[in-house]
Amino acid sequence: KGPRQRLTYKNEHTMASQYYQEMQESFRNNNKSREFPAHTAKVHSVAWSCDGRRLASGSFDKTASVFVLEKDRLVKENNYRGHGDSVDQLCWHPTNPDLFVTASGDKTIRIWDVRTTKCIATVTTKGENINICWSPDGQTIAVGNKDDVVTFIDAKTHRSKAEEQFKFEVNEISWNNDNDMFFLTNGNGCINILSYPELKPIQSINAHPSNCICIKFDPTGKYFATGSADALVSLWDVEELVCVRCFSRLDWPVRTLSFSHDGKMLASASEDHFIDIAEVETGEKLWEVQCDSPTFTVAWHPKRPLLAYACDDKEGKYDNNREAGTVKLFGLPNDS
Repeated sequence: KGPRQRLTYKNEHTMASQYYQEMQESFRNNNKSREFPAHTAKVHSVAWSCDGRRLASGSFDKTASVFVLEKDRLVKENNYRGHGDSVDQLCWHPTNPDLFVTASGDKTIRIWDVRTTKCIATVTTKGENINICWSPDGQTIAVGNKDDVVTFIDAKTHRSKAEEQFKFEVNEISWNNDNDMFFLTNGNGCINILSYPELKPIQSINAHPSNCICIKFDPTGKYFATGSADALVSLWDVEELVCVRCFSRLDWPVRTLSFSHDGKMLASASEDHFIDIAEVETGEKLWEVQCDSPTFTVAWHPKRPLLAYACDDKEGKYDNNREAGTVKLFGLPNDS
């Protein structure tokens, strides 16, 4: 058993380094970032539709914007107005590329349809919403507010199905890919896991010594990653619920994470002036994307090595306080 195990590990390692070389080569030729005007204030959240045709952004300016990806640029399609406060997070329907949902501090969530550009539903919730996610089966939307209440909303009837008040600071929320467990990261550095739809506590994992901020599942269902105020990103085995490795190149609290479409790359960002792109299987640095300011949100394209992101940029080069509100795209051909 011993030697054979060693052999598979060696093969995995060789494969990993082959992937490493391929991606290094790819980024050497495609490491251009381009920015696109999106909002009049800072952008909190970016997300791709499941087919990768559109990118949505949500902003402090109370609006959402949708872009269409054309070759190597984002073309603004529409601006979505209606919220009375900052749009803190948004996400797309997992399988329908026309629907997305926004969470706002105005105590509502709104579901939008890009075909009609209209809001098809406004659901009033109890508090100021900061986190939102759509279940993998498309049937439920979960939204978390500043008072640590998570509300589960039926995506068809737009009515609340369940509501949970937690006794700890809830940061980010997510279903696992199988849709039978619900994960929360909390202010005590823990990952709380509930059964779904019963919402019974299964496990609480002490993941980090400080505030556990964000969580993402990889598309293959093998791993999930968490980012913390201790500036570490930890990678967890979904089946075993054990930490497989840590990524420690950032110096500031990890705000945002995203896995590439093949699950082999993990982008993480913070107030550091770069986005770290790591190879998942080895933890090695594949690339870093230079930024001039803190990064709030990153999202890999669902089919290509293109990374959308948004930073806390200012308009002027010298001491200008106006926020730029731009969305950026990394991974474009150098000659584009």
